[in-house]
Amino acid sequence: MKRRKRGGGREVTDRGRAAEGRPLQCGPVRHIPVLLQEMLRALAPKAGERYIDATFGAGGYSHAILAVPGTEVLALDRDPDAIRAGHDLEARFSGRLKLREIAYSQMEDAANAIGWDGVDGIAMDLGVSSMQLDESERGFSFLREGPLDMRMSKEGLSAADVVNTFEEDEIARILYKFGEERRSRAIAAAIAQEREKAPFTRTSELANLISRVLRHNPRDPKHPATRSFQALRLYVNDELGELGRALPAAERLLRPGGRLVIVTFHSLEDRIVKSFLSERAGKRPRLSRHLPAEAELVPPSLELPEPHGITPSEAEIAANPRARSARLRWAVRR
Repeated sequence: MKRRKRGGGREVTDRGRAAEGRPLQCGPVRHIPVLLQEMLRALAPKAGERYIDATFGAGGYSHAILAVPGTEVLALDRDPDAIRAGHDLEARFSGRLKLREIAYSQMEDAANAIGWDGVDGIAMDLGVSSMQLDESERGFSFLREGPLDMRMSKEGLSAADVVNTFEEDEIARILYKFGEERRSRAIAAAIAQEREKAPFTRTSELANLISRVLRHNPRDPKHPATRSFQALRLYVNDELGELGRALPAAERLLRPGGRLVIVTFHSLEDRIVKSFLSERAGKRPRLSRHLPAEAELVPPSLELPEPHGITPSEAEIAANPRARSARLRWAVRR
């Protein structure tokens, strides 16, 4: 990968949920996760069982699981702000909730560190949280003026590093691959030209540039910077890589009968989840024509009770517009 160094730009290699709104009915948290009741139905928490909330956020899923007496939860988040804000909930459920500041792809390490050799259920609520979107200083949203940051862990490569130091072709590749932005080359060219005058430091600077390039149609409800900001966030936090590493880790941790519940918010995530679950449920993948017909597959390990997934109701979308693109998929360990 080619990167440009200019204006003190540093080369860094470190990288990596959405839906929120009203307070949870079951407790004082700052958001309501999408498909909460559907998640509980699929996870089916029971007294005496252990669960991992792989993406703690504001604690909505953890609180709902802990509302079942006798459950235990190991909650993970790489955002230090989320962990700090969760300490009150951890104290309230003393001994039943354990918070760890760690990427969810490392859930096996986190479980082993507290002596758990298996769990009965794992919940993943992917993407960026509403708290991160709503806090302008985090730089996730083009709708709020703030530093061009987007780092969930507050460490490593930032979005500003990418747009100010990466080669034009690499920026175009990132916007196309992670944002499915069809005009990625035009946007990258404009970024390369504009940064020669001054580096990008604020969300508004990048959002305004993209709006000029794409000539926003006011009748289009989607802001022209949506896809580009998604792409930068996914890249900076290596979100798809995290997901790809977390899925087999979850499979290994689940006990027989254990349940894996995943909520995605865009097609890139959902394709990865759907493909993994389908393959591990024994649905034969499309093998290459260069492979022998008798090529053996790994024995299936999962069952898919609802293979097509679950989407929010119209009532939930009306109450929380951020839910509209969500899809829940779940599986049971054989």
